Amino acid sequence: MTNDVSENPGHIVIVGAGVAGVNAAQAARKTSPSSRITLISKERHLPYYRINLTRYIAGEIRADGLNLHPPEWYRSNGITLLLGKEMCSIDQSNKQLRLRGGEKLEYDRLIVTTGAHCFVPPIPGVHRENVVSFRTKDDADYIVEKCKSSENVIVIGGGTLGLEAAGAIAQSTSCTVTVIESCRWLIPRQLNETAAHFLQRYITSLGINLIIDKQIKKIAGDECVRGVQLTDGTTVPADLVIIATGICSNTYLPATAGLAVSNGVVVDDYLRSSQKDIFAAGDVVEHEGIRYGLWVPAQQQGKVAGANAAGGETLFTNYPPSNMLKVLGYTMLSIGCIDDGNGTLQKIEKQAGDDRYYYLVFNHKRIVGAILMGKNPYSSHVKRTVEKEVDCSEILEKTTDAEEILEFLKGQGRE
Repeated sequence: MTNDVSENPGHIVIVGAGVAGVNAAQAARKTSPSSRITLISKERHLPYYRINLTRYIAGEIRADGLNLHPPEWYRSNGITLLLGKEMCSIDQSNKQLRLRGGEKLEYDRLIVTTGAHCFVPPIPGVHRENVVSFRTKDDADYIVEKCKSSENVIVIGGGTLGLEAAGAIAQSTSCTVTVIESCRWLIPRQLNETAAHFLQRYITSLGINLIIDKQIKKIAGDECVRGVQLTDGTTVPADLVIIATGICSNTYLPATAGLAVSNGVVVDDYLRSSQKDIFAAGDVVEHEGIRYGLWVPAQQQGKVAGANAAGGETLFTNYPPSNMLKVLGYTMLSIGCIDDGNGTLQKIEKQAGDDRYYYLVFNHKRIVGAILMGKNPYSSHVKRTVEKEVDCSEILEKTTDAEEILEFLKGQGRE
């Protein structure tokens, strides 16, 4: 398979200025120094590090510290940055975008990096005042401002983002913070139950209240939220409720334009969509049945889509999904396949004292997944070895002790 759009295009338009879009612009410029490149963002802010929004809420970085690049970077790279512009439709036959307000923009190649939006559960009362989903800098600014006059903050969702938001608020305010998770343990997609218990113990030590394995009946109040009522009849008081229950890809406009869409815009290994001159990258994308919703794959996909839209021949290969915690001051790594559900994987685990837990997963002696909880010298090495699915036959023939295996992986993971 080859990229069948190899000539340098005249005008590359990128819709969406997150990490995928900005990296697409940079890669397109590097591949095609002469092409005209336009980057469109519906947000008013300079493109920023979305993954640092919880650090911004915590007061660890200032607003200008969020920026991916200063304004002059876009000018010096010949990238036209259009802020506060929203795409309304894609006209493939005329290779034209229509923007809100009636403006039209022609393209030779289009890269869709429109990202995702928050999934908001259909909870009665979810549209009350002071209930906010958390995705953008505007959301973060709203949360910071509302926390100044709030006593009780509830975060719905015990995934990575929800926990980081809770930790940021607990760290930077005097608010009482409660996290509500409907599953049996925290971060259920990335942690097993044992690992989650280590994390839960640490989080409660920070003064954050955890309500786990409980269902929400409604968000109670009048015009404003006053509390969250659980199905067991308990009502937890709240002046501010933050929704952090996952994301949905922004596929509506690509789908109406005729692009193949499943859980995301379907792309090939060149990150080309079902339409020859339209590429896609980031949280809006589904590649080989996987929609990552993670920073590093979005960054890499942006580079690949940008290069190929400009005439390159770069392939994107799947990444084992990985998650690490920020803000909370706790070391957690979850990467790759944690459980295939059919018992065919070899799993080795160890509780190393009160603070550390190691869980390693192997498929035919190759490491394919891991969970590391607590401070350790292995995380970066394990990440690299899982990404390469390193053969561990040698060490597995000698021991099933997790720490001895980790020492082996430390040697294999050095660059």
